[in-house]
Amino acid sequence: MSLSPMEVIFMFLGGLGIFLYGIKQMGDGLQAAAGDRLRDILNRMTSNPVRGVLAGIIVTVLIQSSSGATAITIGLVSAGFLTLRQAIGVILGANIGTTVTAFIIGLDIGAYSLPILAAGSFMLFFFKSNQIINIGRILFGFGALFYGLELMGDGVGPLADLAYFQNLMLTMSDNSLLGLAVGIILTVIVQSSSATIAILQNFYANDMIDLQAALPILLGDNIGTTITAILAALAGSIAAKRAALVHVTFNIIGAVIFMILMPLFIIYVGYLEDFLSLNKPMTIAFAHGSYNIINTLIHLPFVGALAWLVVKIIPGRDFSEDFTPQHLDPLLLKQSPSIAIQGAQSEVKNLGQLVLSTLQDARQYSDKQDDKLFKQIEDKVNVAATLQDATRSYLLDASKYGVSQEDTERVSTLLEISRILLKVSSQAKNLADQYHTKYENNIELSDDAKDGLEDLYRHVYESFTMALETLDVYNPQALEQVIRLSQKSHRIENKLRKEHIKRLSRGECSTDGSSLYVELISNLERIGYNARNITETNLNNVTEELHDDFTVYD
Repeated sequence: MSLSPMEVIFMFLGGLGIFLYGIKQMGDGLQAAAGDRLRDILNRMTSNPVRGVLAGIIVTVLIQSSSGATAITIGLVSAGFLTLRQAIGVILGANIGTTVTAFIIGLDIGAYSLPILAAGSFMLFFFKSNQIINIGRILFGFGALFYGLELMGDGVGPLADLAYFQNLMLTMSDNSLLGLAVGIILTVIVQSSSATIAILQNFYANDMIDLQAALPILLGDNIGTTITAILAALAGSIAAKRAALVHVTFNIIGAVIFMILMPLFIIYVGYLEDFLSLNKPMTIAFAHGSYNIINTLIHLPFVGALAWLVVKIIPGRDFSEDFTPQHLDPLLLKQSPSIAIQGAQSEVKNLGQLVLSTLQDARQYSDKQDDKLFKQIEDKVNVAATLQDATRSYLLDASKYGVSQEDTERVSTLLEISRILLKVSSQAKNLADQYHTKYENNIELSDDAKDGLEDLYRHVYESFTMALETLDVYNPQALEQVIRLSQKSHRIENKLRKEHIKRLSRGECSTDGSSLYVELISNLERIGYNARNITETNLNNVTEELHDDFTVYD
């Protein structure tokens, strides 16, 4: 049956779309089935580059996307969850993990794609168990992947008879650089190396291309997939940009080495095809896997050098580097848990300083819209969450050892304070979000409202700063003054609300401005409450020693 050019295009694009959707569904199902294991894998398996590579492989297999795994890694680097050295191992592993899709395609079970797809659909629609639904998504994606491949194969078949296409394939066989460029461009357009490798497998399976042309395209696919990492890092931190550059550098260096050794690579892949009696899609899968494994082995001993290189290319210091855990020594935890708890208190103070700087940024953002500053606030909130998580885990581990009753109480106090600090971090982000809404909707606040907010902010900031300065579970001090400052903030809030009601009655405030103003003073007051909560938590039993006329708000 002959197909018109339009039918060829529609069948190919439709097949590609179904293939991409299948990969996404399969990846989403695997990721949902894995649950929180992704975070645990990256947390526990990145202590050295080799384990980082294994983590990268596992995560990429679970989400079925090296670009997605790299983007996640870049996000974790931005949040201070991973160091650059740890990220390099994960990125190397992601390149190996992505080859699994090519091997799955090489199984050539397209004849069973529709029954598999149907089985997945029945699980999705007729069961309520989340576990069965996740398995259904995996099967549905698996079937859709192969069905999309079948459509693509049927769509590209007629191209083999076109003289123009035959001449292009011959040209790429003679010119490896052209094949490399085609692979890069195609992957940049499609945004999925798995899809472009699948197209390549289809072409090779239909004898539309030979190894001399296919292998340079394969190398280009691996370079093109770095575009996702680049896009993910464009608005990211310095650390994120460095992680993206690692991904690009790794694939470019590997491609250059293999382009130089292309004749040997062609002989090697041809030998594998004959010796293992591989079908043609599986031949491309083995070529893809071999390239990424060998490239990783080449780079693995030079992780330190690679980190040094990208730091030189992208100089500067990222704020997340200033707030990475400095006092959480696991060896000290085993040898002297009581001293380790003192170190954890220093880390809680470090977290407090990060939250304080986020609050300062939110105040600065209130004066002028600055997208870069807004992004920095988001990054600081992520770093705070990472730092709090690391400190919390360390303190919980400390409580497992034979510590005294006093140290047990100190651990509980520090855990609660770190929780409160994380809450303040979120409230500082809410403050920035509220001002972002103001800018986006051109909401105006009266001069009186601005002055009132500034007065409230000043008292909240002062009480929060003092709460951090007096934070010491070993020697509580100056606590009464912090609580009095917080109470003053509460009185200021009441005054601002009353004045606001008067302005409303005089018709001096717009509806949008009124709503925003109330949200802003409420958010600032919550931050003030939490400053007092930090102090009260630190206070423990000392509250009994305060003056009889002193009132602590409920």
